[in-house]
Amino acid sequence: MDCLFCKIAGGEIPSEIVYEDEWIIGFKDISPVAPNHILFITKAHYANINELSENPKDLTALFEAIRKYTLQEGLSEDGFRIVSNLGVRAQQSVPHVHVHVIGGRDLQWPPG
Repeated sequence: MDCLFCKIAGGEIPSEIVYEDEWIIGFKDISPVAPNHILFITKAHYANINELSENPKDLTALFEAIRKYTLQEGLSEDGFRIVSNLGVRAQQSVPHVHVHVIGGRDLQWPPG
C-alpha cells in the first residue's frame, strides 16, 4: 500500500513524533496553523473516520491518546480544537484516518 501515514507509522518516513503507544502515533504537522498542531493517526490503516468507527477499540484508543497528550501539554486548560476531514470536498488530503489537534493560540470561528 502506498499510504503516506502508513509509512510514517511504519518508520519508513521520518516525522517528529510527540506521542506513541501500541495503536496510535501523534506527530507534528509539517504545515502548522498554530503553535500546537499535532496529527494523531492509527497505526492500522483506515481510510477515514467512518471506517474507524466500525472498530470501537481503535476509535477509543485514538481519543484516549488525544486526551493523554492534551493533558500532558496543558492544552486542556487553555482549549484546543480537533478536526478530522472526510473526503475531497472537506480537504482530506491523505486517505488514512487522522485527527488534527490544534491549540496554543486563540482560534477563530467559523474555521473554514
